[in-house]
Amino acid sequence: MKLPTEMIAAIEIGGQKYEIDLAAPLDISIPLEFNGPQPNAYGVERATSEPCAAGALVGDTRRGGSCNFERYELIPHCSGTHTEGVGHLTHERISIRDCLRDTFIPAVLLSIEPEPARETNETYSIKLAPADPLITRQSLAAALDQIRNPKSEIRNPTALIVRTLPNDAGKPARAYLDEIPPFFSTAAIEWMREKRFRHLLVDLPSIDRLFDEGRLSNHRLFWNVGAGEFAVTEKSFRHHTITELIFVPDEIPDGEYLLNLQIPPFMTDAAPSRPVLFAIR
Repeated sequence: MKLPTEMIAAIEIGGQKYEIDLAAPLDISIPLEFNGPQPNAYGVERATSEPCAAGALVGDTRRGGSCNFERYELIPHCSGTHTEGVGHLTHERISIRDCLRDTFIPAVLLSIEPEPARETNETYSIKLAPADPLITRQSLAAALDQIRNPKSEIRNPTALIVRTLPNDAGKPARAYLDEIPPFFSTAAIEWMREKRFRHLLVDLPSIDRLFDEGRLSNHRLFWNVGAGEFAVTEKSFRHHTITELIFVPDEIPDGEYLLNLQIPPFMTDAAPSRPVLFAIR
């Protein structure tokens, strides 16, 4: 059966109308190859799979089974593209399934080159090393202004996608442990709140410094959970999400898109995810 070359959909969000081609999705997730090359944060156990076996029953056609069925082991926070909610911080088990309510999300993609901490006045919750690579409020604001002027297809984007530069091909299988990867300054997260972004997607293992004395200050600020607190309040942002370890190919230009953020219905604080972009026609 021949697939359609175009599948045009008209979508209205918040009173604004968009037209996209559903037959032209732009996948910015990292395919998770169990037992193979994959990203890894903190040196935790890698994602693995093995055929299920029970007596004479074996879930591998190569070993005489009638079909393939396997057991998968992974740590979503560390083993690939994943989306997390405020339950990442709380004693209450708040699932990402309950946090993510939006289906099609007006989004903006920005490419940012981090700068050494010694070259900016922006700070973080702990003392920075001079070479710590920071994504700053100033760089985000400048990139957004460049995208949105003189014309913008989206009045109020609610998802921010950050592609760090250089965007080398090693990202999808990088081990994040020995070197500190880029992370956001406190002012950068404050700027996101001012702009009312609800969904943040990054090609990094964390929006915080990889080793930050366990503070997760940027996560807390993004979800409005107090320092050292493990409970949400009426002022916490229960429906904001953070997606980490994406990969945005160079072929996808900076600009405005509709985002479809797909997750399995896991009742967990985080789940593997597949963010898909659609260009606005």
